Amino acid sequence: MTTDEFELASPCVGVCLMDPDDGLCMGCYRTIEEIAAWGELPRDGRMEILTRLRERRAAAGQDRRRINARRSGTPS
Repeated sequence: MTTDEFELASPCVGVCLMDPDDGLCMGCYRTIEEIAAWGELPRDGRMEILTRLRERRAAAGQDRRRINARRSGTPS
C-alpha cells in the first residue's frame, strides 16, 4: 500500500458503542463492517465511507457525535 492510501485518518472518536436500534457506532456513525474494513481500504473506499457518514449525520439531524445527545438525555 502506498502512503496515499493511508492519508485519510479514521473517523473514530474513541466512543465505541454500537446503537442496537440502527447498528451504527454512536461515536462515528460507522457500521461494524465499515469499522472492521477501514484499515484495509484504499483511499477511494475510505472516501465513500466518509461520504456515507456525512449523509447519516445529516439524515439524523446531527452535525456531530450522537453520544453527546444520548448522555444528556436529549433525543437524537
